[in-house]
Amino acid sequence: MSFLLYGLAANPSLPAGLVDRLVLLADADLAPFLAGRPDLGRTQALALARRVEEAAVPLAYEGRLAADDVDPARWPDAALALLDRGAGPVAWARRFATDPDRARREKLAACPGLPADVIDLLAADPDPGVVAELAWFAPAETAARLAAHPHASVRHAAALNEATPPAVLAALLTGEGLPPARHCRVCEQEEVPFVHDPECPRPDCALLPGDACDGTHASALHRLRETALGNPATPAEAAARFADDPSPALRYALAARPDLPARARARLAADPVPGIRATLAGNPALDEPLLRTMAADPDPAVRRALAHHPRVPLDVLTALVRTTKPGNVLLPRIAAASPAETGALAASPDPAVRALVAHRRDLPREMRDRLAADPDAKVAAAVAPHPGLTEACLRALVARHGVRVLAGVAANPDAPPALLEDLVRHVPTARKAVREVARHPAATPEALLACLADDRARPLAARHPALPPSVAASLLTDADEEVREAAAANPSLPVAAMADLLREG
Repeated sequence: MSFLLYGLAANPSLPAGLVDRLVLLADADLAPFLAGRPDLGRTQALALARRVEEAAVPLAYEGRLAADDVDPARWPDAALALLDRGAGPVAWARRFATDPDRARREKLAACPGLPADVIDLLAADPDPGVVAELAWFAPAETAARLAAHPHASVRHAAALNEATPPAVLAALLTGEGLPPARHCRVCEQEEVPFVHDPECPRPDCALLPGDACDGTHASALHRLRETALGNPATPAEAAARFADDPSPALRYALAARPDLPARARARLAADPVPGIRATLAGNPALDEPLLRTMAADPDPAVRRALAHHPRVPLDVLTALVRTTKPGNVLLPRIAAASPAETGALAASPDPAVRALVAHRRDLPREMRDRLAADPDAKVAAAVAPHPGLTEACLRALVARHGVRVLAGVAANPDAPPALLEDLVRHVPTARKAVREVARHPAATPEALLACLADDRARPLAARHPALPPSVAASLLTDADEEVREAAAANPSLPVAAMADLLREG
């Protein structure tokens, strides 16, 4: 029954009176479904929060509860949610800054716009987890101050914060100009030297694999450097010093930076770890000479990443598609191609190149229709979902290429109802095409009934508003709980059936 009520709570056609009745049945699992309803009124929201206290938090985030509705003593988590949205009074912030519950102080520390006195209280909190949360979200001046905190986890949080001043991030990265950290989460709970066993049998252990401390807080400082390298506010010159670091994790973080100096990019292009080279290959800062050099990389993942680079030269891209598979997607460089480049690609003698441009959805009509008539099935499948194709053209695609283009044709927004009915009856069947029909806005009752025979399309068809109301009602007792939930959420479900579900619930 619970899955039926989840679906019913999401049903856009559920009358207000039945929403009221569903609120009276709500529990902690059902409440979030109700809280997300766009038509939930203030009275209903208050009733739901009073019945299920956990619901007050999503209701506050959704803007269904205001400060006047919330007593911070009764609903502290909802009050914190309002503070997180910037919709709670300052008095609440001062209240929670000294709350005995550490989790509440930590939640408060992540809230925006805190007054200076509250920031000072949280910065002096005895729990490093609270201070770390503050350091992660604090404004620049506070983040800079907390970067010198004696606990490594607070410094790590400051390294995450993009508001931390660049000079401070450089100091966190290199350690220069900052006093050494005195504590980390390893040495505060274990006798050093200590190396955490990756197969640690302790069920309550919160340490990560590889955590270690010999008094120098090695693993914590390594994680801090990895984080600082990934922070775009960290100065590029300070980051570039790690291009030759023995740690692959640090070089991975560095390879993704778009502001790397040329010498660091060249070094990473020759990195012995293929994954680092593949990360670099997706870096938008790569210049044309390096893109051309990396196109000869022996690793297919590197070449695939290059194919997705927004500035890869077209001649390099067309060569890449002969040696690697970039996926059936519109590549950024193809999306940015000029009309002249697009025309040249569409006229290429290589079907793999024509398939690249066939993924565009803004092709001139003549070019689109020419690609739809292409003798190569991959080209035809790529262009099949293009809006504007006529029914005759779509039927010709199916006649020419059969099952290989069915899914693309079914995904075409202009596919007419009669064609969708024919697609689900096609022999042989393409299950992906059946799923596309089941979610198509133009699907007819006849097409949807056929889709119910496919186990993966069945939940999609059960939720489709064109499904006959009597069929939607019959699916409320389906053996598959996903289908039952989808049927309960179907806006065509008869109101009488909705009321029956609530009586049974």
